[in-house]
Amino acid sequence: MRVTRDISDLDDLDVLLRRFYGAAFADPLIGPFFTEVAGTDLEAHLPHIVDFWERALLRTAEYRRDAFAPHGALHAARPLTAAHFGRWVQLWRATVDGLHSGPRAERAKAQGERIALALLRRLAGPGAATGGTGGGFVPLAALELRSVA
Repeated sequence: MRVTRDISDLDDLDVLLRRFYGAAFADPLIGPFFTEVAGTDLEAHLPHIVDFWERALLRTAEYRRDAFAPHGALHAARPLTAAHFGRWVQLWRATVDGLHSGPRAERAKAQGERIALALLRRLAGPGAATGGTGGGFVPLAALELRSVA
């Protein structure tokens, strides 16, 4: 078993986010949102993403951007669904687990799921996360990932 350490600094976040977005850009389900719909330039966008996660996990940055706006624009161009957010969560959890373990890594995974749920509910309405059943949001992809861990 490989021993990993917790997320501790900006270098850790940079490596984590580059690995995650490398997987996300290549993913057949969510990759087109980055490559075709948004035309994301990762090198230009990465400093903002690092700032966001630095504030969330390390509490050392001041993130002053609107994290919802780019997702709202994507959703307007091509609707984002629970399946898209579930895949994002699956890739995020797998990337974090592949590199780190510890309280911050656990917080990163939990925060990723909360963000996915909040964005989905704001974009598609409160019932979007559950198909209108009200049973709570656990992305199927994330649930499947947890079952093999």
